[in-house]
Amino acid sequence: MSELTHIDENGDVRMVDVSQKADTERVAVAEGFISMKPETLALIVEGRAAKGDVLACARVAGVMAAKKTSDLIPMCHPLNITKAKVECAPVREGERADGRVGIHVTCTCGVTGKTGIEMEALTAASVACLTVYDMCKAVDRGMEISDVRLLKKDGGKTGLWLREE
Repeated sequence: MSELTHIDENGDVRMVDVSQKADTERVAVAEGFISMKPETLALIVEGRAAKGDVLACARVAGVMAAKKTSDLIPMCHPLNITKAKVECAPVREGERADGRVGIHVTCTCGVTGKTGIEMEALTAASVACLTVYDMCKAVDRGMEISDVRLLKKDGGKTGLWLREE
């Protein structure tokens, strides 16, 4: 197993020095899922949520979160993000093997730079799910966020990584 890059020789946390690394195109894709009651999903899909367009707000919140990741995660480098896209897809009864309904969030982030963009994609997925929760909590406090994970990263020294199922 590789050593942790955010820990120095004394065991102290640090931001990794990337100054000598070459700029490369980097892309990361992450996902998350928020499960809910079927009635809550119907409110969202039909545009009847009291706070407005839940999915539009979640998409915008995800993009904003990607841009603010270094403000939230202490050792993340601030990145000049070149791409951030958040997709929110309703998942209805019978569409998942586990029977849960809700919103499946997929986030794609890109950058040309010296370090990866996985944290930005993961943060975007998390915040998009949290935004759905915030906008619908009045009708369904039992919603559950799960399955936030990296699906793909490409670029940099290590090249392509894909989640294997």
